[in-house]
Amino acid sequence: MNDSVVIIPTYNEKENIENIIRAVFYLPHGFDILIIDDGSPDGTAGIVKRLQTEFPERLHLVERSGKLGLGTAYIAGFRWALERSYEYIFEMDADFSHPPKDLLNLYAACHTGGADVSVGSRYVNNLVSVVNWPIGRILMSYFASIYVRIITGLKVKDTTAGFVCYTRRVLKRFELDKIRFKGYAFQIEMKFTAYKLGFRIKEVPVVFVNRQLGTSKMSGGIFGEALFGVMRLRWAALTGKIKPRKA
Repeated sequence: MNDSVVIIPTYNEKENIENIIRAVFYLPHGFDILIIDDGSPDGTAGIVKRLQTEFPERLHLVERSGKLGLGTAYIAGFRWALERSYEYIFEMDADFSHPPKDLLNLYAACHTGGADVSVGSRYVNNLVSVVNWPIGRILMSYFASIYVRIITGLKVKDTTAGFVCYTRRVLKRFELDKIRFKGYAFQIEMKFTAYKLGFRIKEVPVVFVNRQLGTSKMSGGIFGEALFGVMRLRWAALTGKIKPRKA
């Protein structure tokens, strides 16, 4: 078993799943992969099972019945990884919006760079590093991150980023069963909780590329959850509800 596992949630990603798996496995660092598939009717899980015969020790699959939400998929993946003693646990999309080669930079930031959490950020150095997104979506994402920083005080520029490395010691201190959100707000809640628990978060510049194949899973409800969810996070911090898991 390697020291790192990349968690990739999927729903109808048959166009991308084999290529993203091979791209990660071709990297010089030995990453394992855990696919969390939410009952994809397009046969995504079947493709993964076929590839497991080629990569029996490195490719893993958890199948769930139906779309249960991005946040719950990652929580399931975190629990799976903690049970198996991985030291570096990654979040990554299946659609190549997160360049696989940048896993190496996220790993280095935690392994040798002193970070507890590393974030693949679209908004560092006063730049917006996004390719093929409509301008309206870029502005919504950019100003949403500013809004989150104002409300919560979180010192992360790309608060909704979903390309992240968590060290084992971070996730072990989280009360994972109390993480409430499922969409964009899930990503904010995870970073905010790590920040309030005193962990060091480092942003690593990446170029986000809009998917070329398959269908986006974004919805208006995801943005609404983020808009109001940050207020709940701020209140939870003020009332002392964000705290480490008891040993």
